[in-house]
Amino acid sequence: MQKATRRWLPSQVRQQQHTAEMSWRSSFCSKFRHVFGKPATKEHGYDGVPITRSVHDNHHCSANPCFIAVVTECAGGGSFLVLPIHHTGRVDPQHPRVCGHSGEVLDVKWNPFDDHCIASCSEDCTVRNVTVMFSFECVYYEEVKIWDIPVYGVQQNLTEARKTLLGHSRRVGLIEWHPTAENLLLSSGYDYKVLLWDVSQEGAEIRFPVRVVMMPVHRLYPPEMLLLSVSFNSDGSRLAITSKDRRIRILDPRNGKILQVSSIKSHRASKVLYIGGMKMLLSTGSSPWNHRQIILWDPDDLSEPLHEEELDGAAGVLFPFYDPDTCMLYLAGKGDGNIRYYELSAEKPYISFLMEYRSLLPQKGLGVMPKRGLDVNGCEIFRFYRLIAVKDLVEPLSMIVPRKELGIFQEDLYPMTAGNQAALTAQEWLSGMNREPVLMSLKPGDEVINPYPETPAEKRLEGQMSSLRFQICPAVGAVTQSTLVLMEEAFIKEQLAYQDAKYPRNLSELSGWQPDETYIPHWTYCCTPHCCEPAEMPPPTTENELLQAFYRQQDEIRDLREELNHKEVRITQLEFRIKNTRNNMRATF
Repeated sequence: MQKATRRWLPSQVRQQQHTAEMSWRSSFCSKFRHVFGKPATKEHGYDGVPITRSVHDNHHCSANPCFIAVVTECAGGGSFLVLPIHHTGRVDPQHPRVCGHSGEVLDVKWNPFDDHCIASCSEDCTVRNVTVMFSFECVYYEEVKIWDIPVYGVQQNLTEARKTLLGHSRRVGLIEWHPTAENLLLSSGYDYKVLLWDVSQEGAEIRFPVRVVMMPVHRLYPPEMLLLSVSFNSDGSRLAITSKDRRIRILDPRNGKILQVSSIKSHRASKVLYIGGMKMLLSTGSSPWNHRQIILWDPDDLSEPLHEEELDGAAGVLFPFYDPDTCMLYLAGKGDGNIRYYELSAEKPYISFLMEYRSLLPQKGLGVMPKRGLDVNGCEIFRFYRLIAVKDLVEPLSMIVPRKELGIFQEDLYPMTAGNQAALTAQEWLSGMNREPVLMSLKPGDEVINPYPETPAEKRLEGQMSSLRFQICPAVGAVTQSTLVLMEEAFIKEQLAYQDAKYPRNLSELSGWQPDETYIPHWTYCCTPHCCEPAEMPPPTTENELLQAFYRQQDEIRDLREELNHKEVRITQLEFRIKNTRNNMRATF
């Protein structure tokens, strides 16, 4: 009797080869082979956030060490939520938002050199009336807005942007800050235009970009001008893009000249990412048989890939994230619950599989915390903010390297990394100058001297004052010390007036108050009485403790205001109960 032979399908053979290759690669020796993902508890997440239902392939989330911004779902316009990074737990449904857009918000990005400045783009448009030779013309402009966020977060709905960039005639789908130059923002719209803006220009509206990287000519709209993804290299001298034709291109962002174009037809690219420090380029996309792929390229020669690998047959877009300090690559798919992470090298096999984080809850988008906002004492090397739309939850996910001794700075995990200081100004970069990012140390107490010439003292003071987030009319010329003092006094008066308007001090109901045994004189407090009790809680000693006390006080005030708003309902209920009791007593007698 002949034995029945099993017939293997080609897909099964490829899957077995892929599994064997993964197991071989995961067996190599690496200090990151035991990295694991640690999701935050619900109390340390952001619950009750109405995450947007947009199908646009963006992250819909951006984070920095001070705030987290999430694009939210709303009716009659577009808005996004800005929360202080330590304001975890249940989010108030009536929490103030940034709602200056009249269309759906598609993307938000924090300024890498200013933690209180954020850019947003949307589908809304404004109308500009232009009269030319006695004729009337309506020109529709899509908006990119630059917002200033107050130091203690958004306390009321923010509708007025600091800058409005008017240059696109259709919705703007992508925005990206320059990695080394200050105040440079790239925008790409569905009008086949790629524009570069200098947001430090004067005026509330900026209508002319400093560079036109790409734009249609003679009303021709080629698919290579409709971008799906953009990525700057480490010094910002090159720009990698993926377009609607699913090819990869390398551009000079100063003049828009195309330097390299991929010609391989077996890879339809969706996202592209520069691999800093290794002179490589990574793209994610799909094969002709709709299998998700990752491919490594030489940015100087896109004719043939360096490495090609298929992952699975899922349909979600793969978002790549790279950490140049650890040479680790993270792949997270839209609609997936897992995150794969690899280690890259400059030599073959180039990419080595490490581990995979798995969750039952799918992610709609992800935000990433910069390295300067990580917990170095807990050996945290990366942090995601997963948008879980089915739960209205933003879940922090920390990637941790297990070490025996915690609380000690691990120098091998945290080398010098890119900081929050710009290497050059926008005008210097536009003139042709290139510089690598200014590095900083993550070790507490260490300071690194900027290798590049610093800005003048008055300009540095002006930048510090502008971080206080108040609107001023910049004077012509240099800012003097007396002007800075007046600006600081105006800011303090504005904040005090805002607090008085929001929390009026009506003491008419306390006219008959008399001190009793619970009264404690003010001089016995080490801090203000409404912050803490003198015998129960010591005064805050650090800025984080002070912020937590402030947020706790705001929550208590909000609860008291809600109880005060429901007092009429409570009074009506009590009156109705008294009336029923009297009726029952009369019926008894």
